[in-house]
Amino acid sequence: MCDETVWKAQIQALSGAARCEVADHRSLDSLPAMASAILGHAPARFALAGHSMGGRVAFEVFRQAPERVERLAIFDANFRPLAAGTAGGEEAEGRYRLLEKARAEGVRAMAAEWVQGMIHPDRNNDSALVTAIIDMFERKTAKIFEAQIRALLNRPDAGPLLDHIGVPTLILCGREDAWSPPSVHQEMAARIPQSELVIVPRSGHMVTMERPNDVSEAMLRWLRRN
Repeated sequence: MCDETVWKAQIQALSGAARCEVADHRSLDSLPAMASAILGHAPARFALAGHSMGGRVAFEVFRQAPERVERLAIFDANFRPLAAGTAGGEEAEGRYRLLEKARAEGVRAMAAEWVQGMIHPDRNNDSALVTAIIDMFERKTAKIFEAQIRALLNRPDAGPLLDHIGVPTLILCGREDAWSPPSVHQEMAARIPQSELVIVPRSGHMVTMERPNDVSEAMLRWLRRN
């Protein structure tokens, strides 16, 4: 449900170091299909950064074509598949409840609920940040939201990939990200040989928008690493 708004500050900050493109997954409803679409128009070799669901897509890009990925960055994401049993059922129920809200009341109403808890608590009254996130979601549809829910609930397990990622990798998250917590990123960084772990203070899940300068600085280091 995100677009270039998530990366606006980083695109500007990295303009002298990289030509940045942001993927649009449209109504694709599987992570492998999203990854395949990226590979279909990407350069022969490229650096790849993914945030949240995009981090899972980035793992799938690497799974499909590791020889094309020069370096990898994973932000506020996870690598595990849907949990078995009650936990997985509760995740699915929560996602579909938000979908029903989007259908019944509109994507904007759904986004206004979603954003609470996804950013640092101190930013809940930051109207510029909150409005930018809600406006971004509203540019997408409930149909796209449904497709992305299917993709996430059927997500592949990226765990077996971690030990085989042999490119410079940045693992980054907001310290107060309750959805994809620092402990998950610490585990990823411990398993990926050439990784750097960055935990950004005073940020929730939307770290690129909440703490843009910290993220941009980390990305510049990542792009310059040998």
